[in-house]
Amino acid sequence: MSATPKHSPEPEVWSPSSWRAYPALHQPEWPDAEQAEGVRSRLASLPPLVFAGEARQLRDALGEVAGGRAFVLQAGDCAESFHEFSAPLIRDKLKILLQMAAVLTYGGMLPVVKVGRIAGQFAKARSSSTETVEGVELTSFRGHMVHGDEPTLDARVPDPERMLQVYHQSAATLNLLRAFTKGGFADLMQVHAWNQEFVANSPEGRRYEVIASEIERALRFMAACGIDLTSAPQLHQIDFWTSHEVLDHEEGLTRRDSLTGDWYDCSAHMLWIGERTRQPDGAHVEFFSGVNNPIGCKIGPDATPEDVLLLCERLNPDRIPGRLTLISRMGADRIFELLPPHLRAVREAGHPVAWVCDPMHANVFTTNSGLKTRHLDAVMGEIEGFFAAHRHEGTWPGGVHLEFTGEDVTECLGGSEEVHEDELNLRYMTLCDPRLNARQSLDLAFRVAELMRRYPSPR
Repeated sequence: MSATPKHSPEPEVWSPSSWRAYPALHQPEWPDAEQAEGVRSRLASLPPLVFAGEARQLRDALGEVAGGRAFVLQAGDCAESFHEFSAPLIRDKLKILLQMAAVLTYGGMLPVVKVGRIAGQFAKARSSSTETVEGVELTSFRGHMVHGDEPTLDARVPDPERMLQVYHQSAATLNLLRAFTKGGFADLMQVHAWNQEFVANSPEGRRYEVIASEIERALRFMAACGIDLTSAPQLHQIDFWTSHEVLDHEEGLTRRDSLTGDWYDCSAHMLWIGERTRQPDGAHVEFFSGVNNPIGCKIGPDATPEDVLLLCERLNPDRIPGRLTLISRMGADRIFELLPPHLRAVREAGHPVAWVCDPMHANVFTTNSGLKTRHLDAVMGEIEGFFAAHRHEGTWPGGVHLEFTGEDVTECLGGSEEVHEDELNLRYMTLCDPRLNARQSLDLAFRVAELMRRYPSPR
């Protein structure tokens, strides 16, 4: 869907509800508007999930990415599930992200900003409003925030009460993530412990163990030199940020910061706008233009440089580094052709954006058996084209945005222990789009680290 600019009159004063005056695409159609309003009011009475100061810290970290001094790893489920929710599942997602970040940091010699698609990623825009399951036409599954995934007409009726369940599950997830990332689990001394059993015996796992041993050896060398490693908190804990792409339940969780008086969406540290909802005169851009969180915006193959510049002006008129991340998703075959004009236009206009590659969404295809999948070679092909385009334009390829899981699934093809098409049904577990499994994710991290060494930061 092209985001052709249309200049609608804007409300005189932005408010958390001003988005309602704008066209809102891919939003749930709640059967009972009064019930939905009541849920929003209850959300507004609940404590924030994140704090404004945390969002500002992430903005500063992303400012380093925009300046070519850091790299973003943003990853997680396509859509979180109400059914698959447990401490081991959350831990395993964090494990593979920590492994990938260690590989990227070691290979690229740059800080890695770790952002999860987690603790709020419960809704999805869909390319089609309906889907056919076992001969029955149903409303397309839009995420557990909206309705159930069961293939029945009743299950697909939107239920606004689910927004409250999203809040409580997100709060529990955030609580556990904070304990893991600040309580010792993310300690660099535990670098070997992040290797899961089913990954450890793979080529990727064995390669990871080599890097983990080198990191451990470097730490022992520092200690032998008399450096007090216990006094360096960055070795023992990490900053981990949350992100998602939702709109309707954001209004109730948007609060004024008591220190600055600015508005922040306190449901996540970072929010992003999808390719299908990035219309400059639309509800999503209107809402996110008024909150001070870091914002991401997907840029697909139909976007023009003029579209992108208008989005930059709408979402970051003050040109604050780290405020806006542009996430390209153009396809492995088209990225090198389509991305450079955008890089050039944004650079020449002086917008301090962080550029990130989403190599997942434009490389989906459906197999003869009807399963959606991606091939790791195509995913890597888009990342390679992304790096090449930035090298051509003299700009910084600032990160990757991935859909992955810590589970041993068979949803994407390829990898060093190749998943073949006839194996997809073995463990195809996603609620929506296919995800990289842990081995494929680690394979990708090693290959991206090699690209980072080949195209060093201009810092």
